[in-house]
This record gives sequence, structure tokens and C-alpha cells, in this order.
Amino acid sequence: MTAGPSAPAPGSPDRTVQAVPTGNAVLDRLRIGSAPDSWGVWFPDDERQVPWRRFLDEVADAGYDWIELGPYGYLPTDPARLRDETGRRGLRVSAGTVFTALHRGPAVWDETWAQVSRVAGLTRAMGARHLVVIPSFWRDDRTAEIIEDPVLTPEQWRHLTTGTERLAREVRERYGLEIAVHPHADTHIDGEENVARFLDATDPALVGLCLDTGHYAYCGGDSVRLIETYGERIGYLHLKQVDPEVLAGVVAEGLPFGPAVARGVMREPPGGLPALEPVLHSAQGLGVDLFAIVEQDMYPCDPDRPLPVARRTRRYLRGCGA
Repeated sequence: MTAGPSAPAPGSPDRTVQAVPTGNAVLDRLRIGSAPDSWGVWFPDDERQVPWRRFLDEVADAGYDWIELGPYGYLPTDPARLRDETGRRGLRVSAGTVFTALHRGPAVWDETWAQVSRVAGLTRAMGARHLVVIPSFWRDDRTAEIIEDPVLTPEQWRHLTTGTERLAREVRERYGLEIAVHPHADTHIDGEENVARFLDATDPALVGLCLDTGHYAYCGGDSVRLIETYGERIGYLHLKQVDPEVLAGVVAEGLPFGPAVARGVMREPPGGLPALEPVLHSAQGLGVDLFAIVEQDMYPCDPDRPLPVARRTRRYLRGCGA
């Protein structure tokens, strides 16, 4: 298999938006993969989740070459063992993922770095170059208990932006990885207003964005417009769609993200929003190599459900040219 994409750091001068291809254009700048999330995996260990060997077998069977690590500890954390398990299935790792609460200020740095360093070390050892950074939730993902105010104070925004820049700098210098901050439902970086505020306040040479099409639509954002406006900041993609009818009920009832997923708010393409083909063409138009990782978000789910969905999704993306 070929080596992973070597996209320039966010803010590099060659990350200019080109004309968006139309028709049956080949999306040759996108590296399509999937993640444990598409198999209903949200936690390192949960009896309702498929065993990790089954995930690796099925993600390869579905036609994907790239995977993410998922929650740290779900896949083997010994690099030699994980390289053996992935290599004999023709798989490679595109990124690791961490959760952070940097808006809480310097007091959380040591705890944050302890978690980040474990994931970053394994990510680097697997030959990947990206670390997806997800902000902490402001309400409990299962119980809907309000943990924090959903609106940050100016001081908390400063902690968030400066802390993220510090994290990006440390991760790059120590591990050679680039971070991609992931706007996420029920976090302080969610829809258009907060994403723009975050990007405008952080250094584009350090902080990239992981555009998750499903989460951004869930929070009212337009993925194509985000790519057109902040294309130089897009360092990574997550692909998913929302069901607008289910989402309307979720919003009306004020459901947290976890129960919303259990209700089916995320659906396989092409049945939801946003339409993925225009997003893919816009991303291709950036003129850089990007990972585009499918994340189906369907925890918990029947263990026999993910593979057929994954196969159909891969077939759909091939039909889009990816």
C-alpha cells in the first residue's frame, strides 16, 4: 500500500481553492477510510460493541484501506501487534483521536497531555500524521445532565484558543503530528458561529479543522460554505449525514447527542443531509490530499448491522468518484 498523504501544514500557500469538479470527476485527492465508530464503537470496552478483530476483518471486507484508532484501548495499543493485525488485512491508520477540555485553563494541561501523549505516541508509531481533537461535552452524553454552561465566557475562549495552539505546537514538535479540531454536537465548538470564532482566533499555521459533515449539519452548518470560506484550515474530513426529520424531533425535545444517535439521527448516505457529493467535490477543489473518513455514528447497534451499511457506503462513495 502507498504511504499516507503528506498534506502541507494548515495555512501553507498552496492550499488554494480550485474550481469545483462536476459530473463524474475522479476525486483523487481524497483518501477514503472508515473508523470503529462506524461499527458502533464509542468506548474502549463495552459488551454491546463488536470485538476489535471483527471490526478489522469487516472494515477490510467492506473495501476500506484506512482506519482510525478509535477510543484508545479498543484496538491493541502495542504498535508491533497492531501493525501486524492491520498489515495482514491490508489496512493502515490515518489518525488518532483525543478529547480535551482546554477551555478550563492551565489547570487541566497535565491531565490533558497525559492522555494526548499516549494516543499521539501510538498514532506516530502506526505511521499516521493526524490527531483529531474533540472538545469536551457541556452536557452528559447519556443523561442530559448539564455539566457546564453551553456558552463560554471570554476568558474561557482565550483558554480554549491558546490551549489549542499550545497543544498543536507540542504535538507537532514531539510527535510530528498535525492536529485537526473536530466541531461536535453538544460541545462549545459546534455550529457556524462558534467554528468561525474559533478559527479566527487561532493560528492557521498551527490549528487545522476536522470537518465532520454530519455534526456540522446537526448544528445547522453548511459544509460546502465552510470549505469555501475556510478551505485553508480544512486538514481532515469525517463523512456522515443526518436525518432531518429525526433531527427536528431531537431539537424540539432538547435531546443530548447520545440518545439522538440511538434514535437514528445519523443515517447512511445518500439518504440524509448534507448531500455528500458537493462536499467531496469542494474538498477535491482544495488541491491537497485529504483523508475522508466515514463515521456512521450508530451506538449502540446490532453487531450484524455495520458491515452491510459500510459496504453500501463504500459503493456509494465510489459512485461519487472517491
